[in-house]
Amino acid sequence: MASRYSEVYAAWKADPEGFWAKAAQAIDWFEKPRRIFDAERGTYGLWFPDGFTNTCYNCLDRHIAAGGGEQAAFIYDSPVTGRSEKISYEGLLSDVKALAAVYRKLGVEKGDRIVIYMPMIPEAAVAMLAAARIGAVHSVVFGGFAANELAVRVDDCKAKLVVSASCGIEPGRTVAYKPLLDQAIEAARHKPAHCLIFQRDMLAANMVPGRDIDFSEVLAAAKAAGEEAPCAPVAATDPLYVLYTSGTTGQPKGVVRDTGGHMVALKWSMENFFGVRPGEVFWAASDIGWVVGHSYIVYGPLLNGSTSILFEGKPVGTPDPGTYWRAIAEHGVTVMFTAPTALRAIRKEDPAASHVARYDLSRFRALYLAGERADPDTIRWAEQALGVPVIDHWWQTETGWPVAGNAVGLGLLPVKYGSPAVPLPGYDVQILDDAGHPVTPGTLGNVVIKLPLPPGCLPTLWNADGRFHAAYLEEFPGYYKTADAGYIDEDGYVFIMARTDDIINVAGHRLSTGAMEEVCASHPDVAECAVIGIADPLKGQVPAGFLVINSNVSREPAEIEKEVVGLVRERIGPVAAFRTAICVKRLPKTRSGKILRATIQKIADRQPWKMPATIDDPAILDEIAEVLHAKGIGV
Repeated sequence: MASRYSEVYAAWKADPEGFWAKAAQAIDWFEKPRRIFDAERGTYGLWFPDGFTNTCYNCLDRHIAAGGGEQAAFIYDSPVTGRSEKISYEGLLSDVKALAAVYRKLGVEKGDRIVIYMPMIPEAAVAMLAAARIGAVHSVVFGGFAANELAVRVDDCKAKLVVSASCGIEPGRTVAYKPLLDQAIEAARHKPAHCLIFQRDMLAANMVPGRDIDFSEVLAAAKAAGEEAPCAPVAATDPLYVLYTSGTTGQPKGVVRDTGGHMVALKWSMENFFGVRPGEVFWAASDIGWVVGHSYIVYGPLLNGSTSILFEGKPVGTPDPGTYWRAIAEHGVTVMFTAPTALRAIRKEDPAASHVARYDLSRFRALYLAGERADPDTIRWAEQALGVPVIDHWWQTETGWPVAGNAVGLGLLPVKYGSPAVPLPGYDVQILDDAGHPVTPGTLGNVVIKLPLPPGCLPTLWNADGRFHAAYLEEFPGYYKTADAGYIDEDGYVFIMARTDDIINVAGHRLSTGAMEEVCASHPDVAECAVIGIADPLKGQVPAGFLVINSNVSREPAEIEKEVVGLVRERIGPVAAFRTAICVKRLPKTRSGKILRATIQKIADRQPWKMPATIDDPAILDEIAEVLHAKGIGV
């Protein structure tokens, strides 16, 4: 179909308030907003400032009232426990109403904060929706997060209640959550009044008398007694949740998501961006601890009346690199969203994509990638393997929904590898130099978004308006600073090349590590890679590439390293001063799949560093240090 993108984007630009007023009609309101945007309130203005609504009502009650109660809201697929179950909209609402009543009995009121520290199980989504139902503010912390990091978040949001589980399941091991939670509460200055603990079959947690309450027991008792909490009308500008950004030091940054704008943006994006219709199955292969899980496992699909997959597993090892394709075929997934790192892990284990042929993917229409840069080589591999469009798109925890991408729902535009395509309606993306001046097309600079940000983006940080202004709005007045570096070409396509702190300065030349990674990844033997800048007394910085090799390759690492150095010199030129390529077994990553480049750089530069809170496997950093020392780097 021909793309309607240009006309839709132009319609937004011509009348932003009219555009979002129309989009807001897809949401049910207790009091419809008369004003669409108030530029005088908040840090840069507020959306739908006089509207009243409820997120839980829009996700569940209204679909059931329209006759959709028997449709699956969630399909829980857990290869690590061997469980799979469908949860209908009606069944989900029954649990949510009862848990909301439990919250109320425990003294939780509108505006109170609930920390949710759970694995990828249906009870986690129930806990989120029950908070939204009564107007409480939830803050989900990734299950198994370190105790001190959990304590800092409990303190910052002053949680009245914590909802947790006895354990999480990783391939080959059980992670006990309760000891971490107990340590966190002991360390926290603010003490939550109660903890609701969901006891999993694999591991029972010890309960603290007077504080800890069995989740299943009180939920069952509330249902048996017919206890239910109604939906509380909340202002569109009231917070739905606070999500703390990963990898922060000191005081964490609590990204606030408002209620009304969030629903309007997510509902619009499900149909117009992802091209998913009500009743269809959508799968965001992420975790509820990250923004992707909030936006596109729980809220987006349910607002849209779709079916969402809750997947407790990994792309490889649960049990093999075909687990994604098995789930797509089994559950009739039409559109999927995952991180590029998941595809690279699958490709490393199954370079020929032999597992794809085992499954019927006839209902599968598109695969979306985000979370970090999607290198063109990985996209091409997935396109050939799956036979569907593989669509890179770009957004942030702060924005809550995509900033730039190729919208299936509006009709696909031509693909440019290496680009997440074009800005979506609501986003006026521009490139400025360090002094705040616009640059010419194709010139690398600071990626910024002209204010106001659209509905769904963060209005501020939790209890920290001043910090929000200083971190995001101060450097480029009138713009939101994304802290990403990139360029826009003559056709208006956005290219995100690196975080601004990943732009390295080699003998006065500003070079993007992302561009070098693209070249490294194009080598047929390289499964994934990371390029960092290492301090150099002569040039300021010089790049070093870390390469993970495909599992079916038996060649000498030194040969591959030499070829990759030659490729970078050939395609980027001697100006890159790229002379160091190092084969490693694994790259250190956060649990959402982002490569910890800054930590590798600190090890290489012999700078002090601390263990990142979100790291998936700390042992990898020791492996990296050993390889660097063997090369005489970081000694």
